Amino acid sequence: MILPKERDSRFITLRRGGTLTDSNHQLLALWAAACAEHVLHLFEQVNPEDERPRQAIELTRAWANGEITMKQAHNAAFAANAAAKGMPDAARFAALAAGQAVAVAHVAAHELGAAAYAIRAIRESVDKNEKDRIGQAECQWQRDQLPANIRELVLDDQALRNHLCWFVFDC
Repeated sequence: MILPKERDSRFITLRRGGTLTDSNHQLLALWAAACAEHVLHLFEQVNPEDERPRQAIELTRAWANGEITMKQAHNAAFAANAAAKGMPDAARFAALAAGQAVAVAHVAAHELGAAAYAIRAIRESVDKNEKDRIGQAECQWQRDQLPANIRELVLDDQALRNHLCWFVFDC
């Protein structure tokens, strides 16, 4: 479970009664896409013919740029999640990160899911003795990519939902 039971108004757009601006919603999506893309190779090494996770990341950016609708982005999330089925853990989590990234168009709070699954993917790609170090390095890389406008929001969200995200944000 990555999403909280009660929705945080900071991740609900202004037009739906929350406080999230469209520009910050787009930044959340772009950051989530960067997190997912950083580990996408773990999926593509196992299943190079399946383009659904890569397409999901591309559609995340297209949505943020106003080139596709939220519904189109939302449908891509289902496709990326379907690509994860039956894959080894690192590849599965990488595909799920892509699915979460594109789902940000529909529910902004999926931004943390993309980041958490990306960390899980990279952790599963290394020996068990390296998991913590590599996971923390990935978490720090993600934080280094955060745009200033959403940095505080995401870091606070990580602190609030870390327990829902397998404690991967302890970096």
